[in-house]
Amino acid sequence: MKKIKVLILEDNKPRRDLLKLLIDSTDTMHCVGALEDGRGVVTHISRLHPDVILMDIDMPHVNGIEALRLIKKTLFNVKILMQTVFEDEVKIFDAIMEGADGYILKKTSPDNVVEAIVDVYNGGSPMTPAVARQVINLFKNKHERVAKTDFALSAREYEVLSFLVQGLSYKMIAEKCNVSYSTVNSHISNIYKKLHVNSGPQAVAKAIELKL
Repeated sequence: MKKIKVLILEDNKPRRDLLKLLIDSTDTMHCVGALEDGRGVVTHISRLHPDVILMDIDMPHVNGIEALRLIKKTLFNVKILMQTVFEDEVKIFDAIMEGADGYILKKTSPDNVVEAIVDVYNGGSPMTPAVARQVINLFKNKHERVAKTDFALSAREYEVLSFLVQGLSYKMIAEKCNVSYSTVNSHISNIYKKLHVNSGPQAVAKAIELKL
């Protein structure tokens, strides 16, 4: 079975080493590199060909947002899972708008970190509930609201979208809806097309902004 190739960007060396150990201890993935910041990230991706990047948002020299922006300008088919210590609304919003595929807090348990990596690799958009709440708060605090628009979402698609807003993983959504993982993936793809977004976090942000 193909193992998921994970590249770590984390400036804290003890945590970086622990993440590498965690990833290499699984049967489903292995660490292809561990960097202290985003300098030369495009070159490293070209050389290492990771499937998923687990990236700290707060790093010296080239931080996570800047690195995310550089990566998304390329044609690399790589998923980016952001992580941070703080539930910072502005940084979360910036990461979402730059195209992050998922967002977890550093206090997330090791098992859930592994699950989030697998989830994002399989097309999911993991967001810890605390992060989802911060996104909701961000849009609640905005004074101007965009008028609600009919995006022709089906009842099931609205249900799946509501679970995304709550921060549920694809696996959890599949269990809630009593459908297969691939069916959830299909619903998510349709939601992206109808909302004109490219990632789960962007779909969550738009759903909250438009009061869907």
